[in-house]
Amino acid sequence: MKIVNHKATFDYDILDRFEAGIHLVGSEVKSLRNGNAKLDGSYVKVIGGELFLVGAQIFPYMFARPEGYDPARTRKLLLHKKEIISLKGKLDSANLTLVPLFWYTKGSLVKLEVGLARGKKQYEKREVKKREDMKRELETEFRGKIR
Repeated sequence: MKIVNHKATFDYDILDRFEAGIHLVGSEVKSLRNGNAKLDGSYVKVIGGELFLVGAQIFPYMFARPEGYDPARTRKLLLHKKEIISLKGKLDSANLTLVPLFWYTKGSLVKLEVGLARGKKQYEKREVKKREDMKRELETEFRGKIR
């Protein structure tokens, strides 16, 4: 099971990646294993020496009780204190942000890959799309001609 944030790699240059645990409720874990989650529009925020995932949605598990469940609640990320301090220093020194890249399972645990990223400018995004289009055109042009 892997839930990917495709928008993150398009909008940001990923400089470094970190694996973080995440504080979840049992029904959220079951829902994630079924693939009922979305990372679009979410971000990671440092509050008081702790990391929090804001804006990610884990939809309710079908067989769980729906009373009082908020699918877009803020969830705490679990990292070592040294990692959090180094990340906070990097965020303060440069124009960087923390972006959730994807959720995945590692044995019985659910992990979140977080990327230290720099935002792309609009012209950089256009160049990437242009290169992809050119590559696609070349592939279709030479499809049956190269052996």
